Amino acid sequence: MTVTDDAFPSGDPAPELLEGRLWVDGCFDFFHHGHAGAVVQARQLGDELYVGVHSDEAILENKGPTVMTLKERVLATDACRWTTKSIPNAPYVTQLDWISHFGCKYVVHGDDITSDGSGEDCYRFVKAADRFKVVKRTPSISTTDLVGRMLLCTRTHFIKSLERTLAGEEGHGTDAERKANGNDMRERIRLYATDETAKNPGADVWFWSAAKGEATKQDGAKNARSSFKELFRGIGPKLGQRVVYVDGGFDLFSSGHIEFLRMVTQAEEDLARKDGWYSQQAVNERKGKGADYGPVFVVAGVHDDEVINSWKGVNYPIMNIFERGLCVLQCRYVHAVIFGAPFTPTVPYLTSLPWGTPDAVYHGPTSFMPLVDDVYTAPKEMGIYREIGHHEYEDVNAGTIVQRIMKSRDLYEARQKAKGMKADIEAAHKQREALEEAQRKKEAER
Repeated sequence: MTVTDDAFPSGDPAPELLEGRLWVDGCFDFFHHGHAGAVVQARQLGDELYVGVHSDEAILENKGPTVMTLKERVLATDACRWTTKSIPNAPYVTQLDWISHFGCKYVVHGDDITSDGSGEDCYRFVKAADRFKVVKRTPSISTTDLVGRMLLCTRTHFIKSLERTLAGEEGHGTDAERKANGNDMRERIRLYATDETAKNPGADVWFWSAAKGEATKQDGAKNARSSFKELFRGIGPKLGQRVVYVDGGFDLFSSGHIEFLRMVTQAEEDLARKDGWYSQQAVNERKGKGADYGPVFVVAGVHDDEVINSWKGVNYPIMNIFERGLCVLQCRYVHAVIFGAPFTPTVPYLTSLPWGTPDAVYHGPTSFMPLVDDVYTAPKEMGIYREIGHHEYEDVNAGTIVQRIMKSRDLYEARQKAKGMKADIEAAHKQREALEEAQRKKEAER
């Protein structure tokens, strides 16, 4: 993908404004589930959704520094299942001529106020023209919240058991409050598991649990008594599709994860091309059965918070399993998610997947959690292990994103203070440095 400065060419005739083509814009810094929540709600209001992404310079001038580059942020919006098209370098203050150029009649935004560097409403022009629609803001999450977790090393966001939390059996508050929160979380998972229209079931969602006393989340499923439990049923694999498995923490879901998943899809498409999947006859046959579709069904296993923290320490993961799962679910390269997947995918685990034994298990070059033993011994012995080669984002993971923030801490501290953060951020930063250094020494000794 190439980000250019001519996304809004001059002199072109203005297209017809389409009722069903909507516009949403933003910074989308390390594109998280809060951003995806706005996108999916916007997509529900129309047939197409154009996503405008502000430049690094515009964001710095009006808000503060970005964590991810424009290219990385556009990569993320492109990967969102409900995005029709990403438009880079969109103006920070939304302009009528800009959205009209792309045929978008309405702009959609959350019910919070967004201001420019002068303190004026960024959507004042589209509101005055009655071309503005409002959706609910995703509660309890923002880029600023996540940066705060990094700087302050908090762990209060961890979830012990997502399944029990969704059932209202764990969490904060009264029984009634836990039940209500669990229902809200469950419905959010259902929303993020919708198809590209944001209106119908799309991705499959399952839980995996180890047999008590027989296996651990770290070790994997050691016997057949480990179980899968369905949360939501999606479209499922279609005729002729290969089922492939990937797993990880997917913390601060970003360019390293996205490019890996895109390359898994590309590798499977290349393989299918050799097998004649894209021949005109094969395409016509699939269309004759309803609609054409791709050759791969990607299942993503997402590890529990305790598994990641046992390997990485400090306060990793920065996002809890619920948040990380939502980030994975919204990605167009993923068709099913398994919450609580084991760290080691063993033969019993892989052969008992709800969709059958996978045709391939993929692993990428991005390294975050240090490995003492080879956790992919089983798929290698089964002859289904595949590796994705090097790519330009392979060094981007939760740790490197935290380091980006630490290196520019003065700018981020100013941003946090402007948001009303009261803690001693400088002291928090020093604490984080000490914890990260201690973790590096621990990993080196393994």
